[in-house]
Amino acid sequence: MQKILILTDSACDLTKEAIEELGIRVIPFTITFGDKSFKETFDKSAFEVYEMMENFNDIPKTAQITAFEFEENYNEIYQQGYTDIIYVGINSKGSATYNNSIMAKESFFEAHPEAKDKFRIYNLDSTCYTGVYGYPITEAVKKIKKGASAEEIVAYFEEWFSSVVVFAVPMTLKYAKKSGRISAAAAFAGEMLGLKPLIQFLDGGTATLEKIRGEKNIIPKMMACLEKNMVPQTPYMMVCGKDDTLAKELEKEIIKKYGRKAESYFNIGAAVAANIGPDVMGIICRRKK
Repeated sequence: MQKILILTDSACDLTKEAIEELGIRVIPFTITFGDKSFKETFDKSAFEVYEMMENFNDIPKTAQITAFEFEENYNEIYQQGYTDIIYVGINSKGSATYNNSIMAKESFFEAHPEAKDKFRIYNLDSTCYTGVYGYPITEAVKKIKKGASAEEIVAYFEEWFSSVVVFAVPMTLKYAKKSGRISAAAAFAGEMLGLKPLIQFLDGGTATLEKIRGEKNIIPKMMACLEKNMVPQTPYMMVCGKDDTLAKELEKEIIKKYGRKAESYFNIGAAVAANIGPDVMGIICRRKK
């Protein structure tokens, strides 16, 4: 009988309470503000990080999770009698963390040749950030509890990642420009004119779809984008930072049009906020093919 554990990193933006309730294992990113470092999610909440960012002149630094950290976790999980680890991780195009998870897998089996026939490690690239993999992890846990096999869970994740898209509007480009992680925002010109980029996150990359003038036009532009791209009557999640006002306004409009509430809200954590800023609104949904 399979004994399955889902392993992830803290950029999935699940809360500490949800992590404990779900029984998943999360390796936190280390975040550094000047000479002070902490573990994302476990040492400080998202809202504590937003406050720190407001009082910090530079942008916080995020350290990748190392192969050594992954191998330590693989070994501990193996010793606990699990037969399958499913690691679901941050976008491989934005962090070396995913590749480190694969290096650690190779190293683990070199050190434990006896495990090859009785222990499996699946490494899945979410191709994105935050609830794009935080949400399906919560669903996968439910499936495991109902008896789904590791192969079925992996297939579920792969299907979800192949069909999901994120549309987001950062209120400031300071962080994206300095970090260089979100190329569409970094290359965007027009902040001095009061323009906000509507950014699409898809298949590991980013693109600016629209230049929105004025905050009052954000919701109408987002709704037009969703009408064109979102599969109606499928689960969607709202993404926000320190202020969820616009996210709630967008959800109200979606409910009016499609009659479906958001499955959940994801407040971006330190690793994501360091690259897009603490003030953002967005939506995660299935896209039309």
